[in-house]
Amino acid sequence: MTAKPEIVTFGCRLNAFESEAIRELAEGAGRENLIVVNTCAVTAEAERQARQTIRKLRRERPDAEILVTGCAAQISPDTYAAMPEVSRVVGNREKLQAETYGGRSEERVRVDDIMSVRETANHLISGFGGRARAFVQVQNGCDHRCTFCIIPYGRGNSRSVPAGEVVEQIRTLVEGGVKEVVLSGVDITSYGADLPGQPSLGLLVRRILKLVPELPRLRISSIDCIEMDPDLIRAVAEEERLMPHLHLSLQAGDDMILKRMKRRHSRGDAIRLTDTLRALRPDIVFGADLIAGFPTETDAMFDNTLRIVEECGLTWLHVFPYSERPGTPAARIPNQVPKADRKARAKALRDAGARAEAAYLARLDGGEAVVLIEQDNSGHSEGFAPVRFPGQVQDGSLIRARLRTGRDGSVTGTALAA
Repeated sequence: MTAKPEIVTFGCRLNAFESEAIRELAEGAGRENLIVVNTCAVTAEAERQARQTIRKLRRERPDAEILVTGCAAQISPDTYAAMPEVSRVVGNREKLQAETYGGRSEERVRVDDIMSVRETANHLISGFGGRARAFVQVQNGCDHRCTFCIIPYGRGNSRSVPAGEVVEQIRTLVEGGVKEVVLSGVDITSYGADLPGQPSLGLLVRRILKLVPELPRLRISSIDCIEMDPDLIRAVAEEERLMPHLHLSLQAGDDMILKRMKRRHSRGDAIRLTDTLRALRPDIVFGADLIAGFPTETDAMFDNTLRIVEECGLTWLHVFPYSERPGTPAARIPNQVPKADRKARAKALRDAGARAEAAYLARLDGGEAVVLIEQDNSGHSEGFAPVRFPGQVQDGSLIRARLRTGRDGSVTGTALAA
């Protein structure tokens, strides 16, 4: 018995998009009994989980070819090549080349210099495994060098996908039944700086909504709050099909820590942006990435980060205890916060996030929302609240519903008459 290629994905939304491109390339090449592990390098824990998964896959599928790729493989190819469970290691550029999947290769490690890549090819994928939501890559790489981050060395410098190719990809997905598209990249607010005329992310959003009127919903993945251009701010205010949900790459709420991270925004910048956008679109919901226990962080500095959850009105938090990444400046800072303190601070942030999330979900009780049904009679509202329907509803449908929030924080939807 043969098996279709299996793709195991770690990490970001961009990886999720690329995994679908990998799936189509591998299936198009007729590959069978192939497992591709698309890794992440954002934390040491992400790499540990990838290695653990690789070992488990080998035990379960002793005859399969295991190909390891993604950011961890790009940055540390020798680490994965040294694992006896791994058949091949390929880099982030090579994983999206058709010849990689042409058959078993004698070349066990194929990882080129990612910094030499100057363009990002748009990989036209036909769909997302029947899912109603799909991620579309508009940008890759990063020109910034935050002191804690290893990702530019896995992704290379910033490069953008031309707007016409993005529009073509979205049209293809909508024709295949996708109802919501999430624009993704490594640093998507840097979109367009390398393209003729330097179009902004806001102009791209406007163009998509104008040229693909059949697309019901558009979302934006994680953005840098200091680079949100005027056109994007206007789009948030004026475009109903642009969902009122933004995930902010904040990382901290203390000015000194932000400077030591080499972030380009201040605490005040983050608060001003959320206040401005909330005034323009009162139903907007914010998420954020936050790091706990960055080197030199004192209790008072951490308290500033804890308080920014309330001051920015954050709802959906991604919290990470600081993780040393070899090769980054932050890993060389002598005053490292003890790991127990990092863990405790991360818990405090998660607890604050849980309270904020519970308060937001409670406010939804009795109100209406349009829910995109994704699978198992469940989906997400415009503000990305998870909503479950007690009866059978069709995957891929958009349903206007009355919401009820239970004591456990779960949200139930009841379809309203059209």
